[in-house]
Amino acid sequence: MTSPVIVPRAEHPISRRDIDADALKVLYRLHQSGHIAYLVGGSVRDLILGRRPKDFDIGTDAHPYQIKRLFRNCWIIGRRFRLAHVRFGTKTIEVATFRKNVPDPPPDLPDEAAAILVASATPHNEAEAAPDPAAAMIHRDNTFGSPAEDAFRRDFTINGLFYDIATFSVIDYVGGLDDLERRVIRSIGDPRIRFVEDPVRMLRAAVLAARLGFDMDEPVLEAIAEHRALILKASPSRLIEEYFKILRSGYAEASFRALGRVRLLELVTPELKANPEAVGDSLARLDRYRQRFPAAPAELTNTILIGSLLMPLGALDRRAAAPPGGGPPQQERVSFGMLQVPKKDLERLRQIKALLPRLADPSLPPRVVRGLTFRPVFPDALNWLEIFGDDPDLVARWREASHARSQPRPHEEQTPAHQDAGNTPAGGRRRRRRRRRRGRGSAGHSPQ
Repeated sequence: MTSPVIVPRAEHPISRRDIDADALKVLYRLHQSGHIAYLVGGSVRDLILGRRPKDFDIGTDAHPYQIKRLFRNCWIIGRRFRLAHVRFGTKTIEVATFRKNVPDPPPDLPDEAAAILVASATPHNEAEAAPDPAAAMIHRDNTFGSPAEDAFRRDFTINGLFYDIATFSVIDYVGGLDDLERRVIRSIGDPRIRFVEDPVRMLRAAVLAARLGFDMDEPVLEAIAEHRALILKASPSRLIEEYFKILRSGYAEASFRALGRVRLLELVTPELKANPEAVGDSLARLDRYRQRFPAAPAELTNTILIGSLLMPLGALDRRAAAPPGGGPPQQERVSFGMLQVPKKDLERLRQIKALLPRLADPSLPPRVVRGLTFRPVFPDALNWLEIFGDDPDLVARWREASHARSQPRPHEEQTPAHQDAGNTPAGGRRRRRRRRRRGRGSAGHSPQ
C-alpha cells in the first residue's frame, strides 16, 4: 500500500473553528476512547478550498456497536453495511467504520454491467471464457478495513482526503491534494471499472466538476462517453435523490448544463431539452435564492425543487380526458424521464399553481386574504412567489398578512363587560346551572 502524504497543521488551511461543533464532539470522544477518528470525504475537500461543507462525515476504526456504546444519541442504520448516526436535535453526524475496497456492484447493476466488471478485473486468459453474470454479482458485506483501504474505495481523489483530530494533519493516500491544486476531477482507479460498478458516479463526476468549477480529466470523460447508457439501469429512486441534491446545492443551473454536455441529461430526463431557456432561467432564480443562505433552508421543499423543473416545461398543464363512465376527469400522471416524482409533490405543486393567481389579485377583500393565509399550501406558494416571481412588494404584503393572522383579534382579548362576576367562581369559569327534573305529573295535568 502506498505511503500517505501527511500535511501538518502549519501547512494546511483547515481550522477547528470551521468544523461543526457537534462533529468535533464526536471526533474528540472517539479519539479519547482510543480509536482513530478522521473527518473524511467532501468536508475535508471543502474546508481546504475555503468552502462551507454541506455535511461533516467521520471515519473511524471503531465498529458500529462500539460507537453506539460511546453515544446515547446514536442509532445504527443499514442492513448490508452498518452505519452509525449520532443525532444532535435535527442534525445527524454520520460515522462509518473504515471499509475494504471490495468489488461491490449495487443491487440495481444490470447483468451486462456485472459481466464487464468481472471481465475487467480478471486475467486475460480467464476473461476469454464467457463470464456468468449471476456468479459475478458480489454482495455488500461488513468488510472492515484500514484507513488506506477506505481511501482507495472512494470515488474521486479529491473525496479521498482525511483530517486527523489526533494530530490536526491532513492525510492523503490517493493524490487528492495534487488534484485540488490542479482543479481536476480524477477517478480513484480505472473510471471504466468504477462507473460500471456504479453508473451514478458518472452523474456525480459531472455535477462535482460544475459545482467546484473543476475540469474532468480525460479518462473520466472517455469512460462516461463509453458507458453513459448504463445510467438507464440505475435505480430511479436514487436518481431523483441525486436531482434533489443538485437542486438544493445552489449550483443547479451549472450542474444541469454539465450533465447536458456529457449527454447524461438526455437519457435521464429528455424533456428538459424541450425548453432549455425557460428551465435555465428557473434554475438561475433557484440558485440565487439558495445562495442567500449558508445551508439549504427548510423552505426549499422537494415540491418547490421539482417544480423548478416541471413548471417551465408546462408539465402540469395537461388535462386528462373524462373517464368512459362519466364523472370528473382524473389528473394525468406527469411523465418526467425515468424519474419517479412522488405523487404528493405533484399534487401540492398543482395546488400552488392554482393559488398563485389569487395571490396576485389586488382586489381581494380582507376576509378572503385572511382565509388564504390559513390554507396548508400557502407557505409553499408564498415561497414560490419569492423565488420565481418578480414582485417583492407583493411578497412583502402577503408576509405581512401571514404575520397578522397569528395576532389575536381585538374581541378575542376582551372579557365581556356584562359577565356577572357574582356567578363566576374564582377560577374564572362560569358555574353551570343544574337543570331541574320534572316529575311524572308535571306535564300540565293535576293529579286526581
